[in-house]
Amino acid sequence: MVRDDLEDMRITVTENGPYEVTGGVPLLRLEILTNESGESVGWREIERIATGDSYLLCRCGMSANKPFCDASHLIEGFEGAETAAREAYREVAVCSDGSGVRLRDVRQLCAEARFCDRGGGLWNLIERTGEPDVLALVIEEAGLCPSGRYVACDPDSDEAIEPQLELSIGVVEDPYLRVRGPLFVRGGIPVYSADGTPYEVRNRVTLCRCGNSGNKPFCDGTHVGTAPVHED
Repeated sequence: MVRDDLEDMRITVTENGPYEVTGGVPLLRLEILTNESGESVGWREIERIATGDSYLLCRCGMSANKPFCDASHLIEGFEGAETAAREAYREVAVCSDGSGVRLRDVRQLCAEARFCDRGGGLWNLIERTGEPDVLALVIEEAGLCPSGRYVACDPDSDEAIEPQLELSIGVVEDPYLRVRGPLFVRGGIPVYSADGTPYEVRNRVTLCRCGNSGNKPFCDGTHVGTAPVHED
C-alpha cells in the first residue's frame, strides 16, 4: 500500500547506471548493532547525509564518492541488467504458522543482515511461539529484517505486522562483518525499473550497491566479505 505522505518520492533504476532518487528522500547512514554473541539485534542511525531534492546513488560499487555516483559505471563498463522476478511477495512466499502468528519467507530476498539468527533461528522459533516471550521475539526479528524477506502476519486476518518506518533510504554498514551493506529503502518508497515499470511497493526493501547481486536491483547478500565498512 502506498502511503499518503509519499508525495513525489521515488527511486528509479537507470540502465547500467545509478539509482536516481527524487522527491527529497532523506538519506541516512545506518549501522547494524550486535550483542556479545555477534547476533544482530537492532539498528543505529549514525548520521543524516546532506542531499538535494534529487540525487544519484552508486549501484556499481566502484564510485570513489560512495554512496553517491561519480560516473565510474561508465568508465568501468558496469553491466547492471535487472534480473529480479516480478511476482508479488505473497505469490512466492513460504508460510509457516505458529501459535498467534503466521510467518512468510521469501529466501531470495535475503540481504544477510542476520536478524533472524537470534534465539536459535527464526525458522525454529516459529514452532515455539506458544512459549513465553517467543511470540514477541518472532515478530521483532521479522520486523528488523531490512529486505522484508520475513514478514510476520496476524494468523486470523492475514494482515502483515509491519514496523512504522520513516520514509528514507538507509546506507547500511555492518561493523561486525566489516562490510558495507545494501541500501535499505524504508516505508514503502516506490522503486521503478529502468524500463519504467514499478516493482511491488513494500515497507522494507534492500537494493544492491556492490554491483554483484544476482537478483538486481535487489540485494542478495553478495556484498558479505567483499568490502571494508568505512571506505564510503
